[in-house]
Parts: sequence; structure tokens; C-alpha cells
Amino acid sequence: MTFKKGTSGNAKGRPSANMTADKLRKSINDDMPDILNKLIELAKGGDVQAIKLVLERVCPALKPQAVPINLPFVDSLAGQGNEIIRATMQGKIPPDIGSQLITALANQAKVIEIDELTKRIEVLEQSSEHKE
Repeated sequence: MTFKKGTSGNAKGRPSANMTADKLRKSINDDMPDILNKLIELAKGGDVQAIKLVLERVCPALKPQAVPINLPFVDSLAGQGNEIIRATMQGKIPPDIGSQLITALANQAKVIEIDELTKRIEVLEQSSEHKE
């Protein structure tokens, strides 16, 4: 079998990924206003599930927003970690943000450790090459 440049092996194109979902969407499209009105009517009548569904669609859950944090700069990772913990304990930063900062600091420590190990291995390899 040979392939010709610019010629598709599937002349009909890619089949629809989900025929059932497409058919369902098309079948309810005309009835959508009635469905929404009924849902709102149920919500107004006190149906908790309907209320929840309407609220989730109209007022989605708030996403956390980044808040600027001012911490004194300390020259060591341990010292910076202590500053983060101190600020968290004093209520200057929220506990979830403090936890994220400590995690980021731990990840930075791993990066530094790997970088230092790589440099040490390079030095050892160079010194072994000079001995040979």
C-alpha cells in the first residue's frame, strides 16, 4: 500500500466522536426553553436539586485569587521557610497559601540539590579523565 501526498485515506472524513450525544443535543434543542422554564419553576417551588443546578450554572463556584504576599527575603531556604511559617502563624497569610509556599520551597530545594549533584558528578568525571 502506498500513500500519496495530499490524499486522505479516509475520504468521508473523521466520524463524529459521539453520535449519541449529538443526536441527544439535536433532539432537545427545540425543547430547551421549556426545559429551562420547568427547571426554574421547580427551583422556585423549593426543589433543592433544581436550585443547586440553577445556581451552579448561573453562579459558578468562586476560584481562589492570587494575593500579593510580602515576606522578608532570607538568604537560606530554611530561613525562608521559617519566615513563611511565622507569617502563617501570625495570620499574615492564609494557611493554604502558606502550605503552597512551603511546598514550592521544598521543590526548589530539590532542584538545587539536583543541580549541585550534577555539578559534583561533572567535577568527578573531569578529574577522572585527567588521571587517565
